[in-house]
Amino acid sequence: MRSFQTTVLERKTGIHGAFATEPFEAGWAAEAIYFVEAHELAGGPLHARAQISPDGIRWIDEGSACDLAGPGQAFVRVAHFGGWLRLALDAPDDSAGTALVTVHLALKS
Repeated sequence: MRSFQTTVLERKTGIHGAFATEPFEAGWAAEAIYFVEAHELAGGPLHARAQISPDGIRWIDEGSACDLAGPGQAFVRVAHFGGWLRLALDAPDDSAGTALVTVHLALKS
């Protein structure tokens, strides 16, 4: 029997510059998808990239990423990630730059 879990990691969170979701232990899952929704985005694009970790402390870019040029939705798929996941987000960090973001993480074994 397969298992499935969806978690809201961020809900309309304001982001300026570099930001990362809290680490999420997902060693039981075989695949993951981050759904990223930018409700508001000003000052430049939003870049999101998956990161993996052996311990939830030290992080490595996994290679999967997406960009949003304006308000809308995108996703990042990840597989073969070991035990820990997080999503790193890079928003504009000048005075005019801001992003209002919701992030869901869907896991499936």
